[in-house]
Amino acid sequence: MSSPSSSNLPLIAIPGGYGLPFFGAIKDRLAYFYHEGTDKFFRTRMEKYQSTVFRSNMVPGPFMARNPKVIVLLDAVSFPVLFDTSKVEKKDVFTGTYMPSTDYTGGYRVCAYLDPPEPKHALLKGLILSTLAKRHDKFIPLYRSSLSQLFIDLEDEFSSKGKAPFDDYCNKMSFNFLANLFCDQNPSSTILTTDKATKFFDSWLFFQLAPLITLGLPKILNFLEDIVLHTFPLPSLLLKCEYKKFYKVFNEYAKSILDEAESLGIKRDEACHNLVFLMCFNSYGGMKTTLPALIRWVGLAGEELQRQLAEEIRTVVRSEGGVTIAALEKMSLTKSVVWEALRIEPPVAFQYGHAKEDMVIHNHDAAFEIKKGEMIFGYQPFATKDPRVFERPEEFVGDRFVGEEGEKLLKYVYWSNGREIDDPTVGNKQCPAKNLVVLLSRVMLVEFFLRYDTFTVEAGTSTLGSTVTFTSMSKATSS
Repeated sequence: MSSPSSSNLPLIAIPGGYGLPFFGAIKDRLAYFYHEGTDKFFRTRMEKYQSTVFRSNMVPGPFMARNPKVIVLLDAVSFPVLFDTSKVEKKDVFTGTYMPSTDYTGGYRVCAYLDPPEPKHALLKGLILSTLAKRHDKFIPLYRSSLSQLFIDLEDEFSSKGKAPFDDYCNKMSFNFLANLFCDQNPSSTILTTDKATKFFDSWLFFQLAPLITLGLPKILNFLEDIVLHTFPLPSLLLKCEYKKFYKVFNEYAKSILDEAESLGIKRDEACHNLVFLMCFNSYGGMKTTLPALIRWVGLAGEELQRQLAEEIRTVVRSEGGVTIAALEKMSLTKSVVWEALRIEPPVAFQYGHAKEDMVIHNHDAAFEIKKGEMIFGYQPFATKDPRVFERPEEFVGDRFVGEEGEKLLKYVYWSNGREIDDPTVGNKQCPAKNLVVLLSRVMLVEFFLRYDTFTVEAGTSTLGSTVTFTSMSKATSS
């Protein structure tokens, strides 16, 4: 990709607008959820203004949003300003123009909602990074064990019904893996059974994200849904009793993490609420969206790519004597497929930030002035499918990132609230588990293709991302 120097680009006014006070935001909300849908909402405005940078309202709008007015970024060049915490403030924008009540998190603003300059951000993110670092030797063996049970469950379901829904079993696998990873001993023998945990996690996620989603109900019910989900927050009181039970379990079974938190000067209570959020929202919620999307795209890509993956994976595992970090690093196609899935369907679609100062940003064609305090919003699936950066951007190209030229494109893969070539630190807002997500996705493919040659899927969508049902699973004929 080549782009003119930003100093040579014309400075133009940001096109678009917000419409009438109150009513303009309502109109945009109805268009976003019901009349157009997310992609069409942004695409029609991008085409109307002939610009990937423009002004619009962003959901949920009146009553719930502090201010629905945003500056939209839809290209790979302008988008990264949202990662620059010297230019944008990330305070309380984790979920955008709307922030769920802190009643969902014990009254605390957890790490995800803190801006890096806030003193607690470095302490809490440092704790998360330390927790992950101390457990890195457990990642592969624990995950492989959890995946083994996942495949047993899928095969049992498939043998009895002729198809197998991936999502529910994947959610259970994710919880078991995370419970073993973060807790000193698996709490599944307590009230925190797998079924109870996944049901609670799903409800807890839904209650917080409801203002940002639609259920896809018949049109006759759209008005009712809009009132219930997008006008007033769902009461956290309905989940308070169950949340307390889960908090107590983590407080008992994750003592080593909480002891470390106290040694760092973090209140034990605050650390525990952050741990619940880390496991339930960040980790479980992330796996809930990332892994089905990965299987969906590999399934839809077809038999040729699947056989190439199987051949690479089995060859490397044989030569390396097992599934190790060194082996995973040698699987160039497998790595590329994971990055391509994260590019084409990033697990987090939105990024937000308030301008800390007057600034000038630019896209491929022009420069734009943003005033201090204005909210900047980026829709990630458009930025990572920028046709000025990626050839065939709407297609899943499994080997897109193979080789030296392919790897140069990784700086435009933004799924983790940062560039793929960057790493999370206490001073940025990049996902602390960014490298773990990539690792788990690779191991998922490795374990799958050690067992199966090919598979087919039926793909759909849910309120939180892709849904996948296996319609065939051809067991490996060689290994």
